[in-house]
Amino acid sequence: MSARQPRFNQQVLLDTTPLPDDIPKVSEIGASSAPLLSASYFIGARCKPYNDDYMVCKTESNGRGEIDCLKEGRKVTRCAASVLEDINKSCLEEFRRHWACLEQNNQQLWQCRRPETKLNACVFDKLTLEKTIPGTPENETPVHLRKRQIYSQNW
Repeated sequence: MSARQPRFNQQVLLDTTPLPDDIPKVSEIGASSAPLLSASYFIGARCKPYNDDYMVCKTESNGRGEIDCLKEGRKVTRCAASVLEDINKSCLEEFRRHWACLEQNNQQLWQCRRPETKLNACVFDKLTLEKTIPGTPENETPVHLRKRQIYSQNW
């Protein structure tokens, strides 16, 4: 047995050091995982150049990416926030149905294909963003576009 007594620290630590002026200010998105998953392919479609710049920066910074790539990371966050804002303005009802379904079904996309189809159609019609799954073979129909789906529920 150890003679050391356990110590528990219940304080919240805040770093009040301001960021340098050359790093753009951006507020946090403030969304839970279900809305982010629901919009993730659309965020990927619109924000691909910013995501690529961020990943190149992280690769080239040799382990210091969190510090050296703050500017690129802020651009990614700002772009993702703009996509969520546009989806909320244009397709709010479809978006809410889809992420609520994800929330109720343990974030499993296959269980929410019906609301996803309606969301994809709305976002394509109003924002011209199309869902594409990276790495899908070219000669195969993507899983979300297949004619015969397995629905777990009648949403």
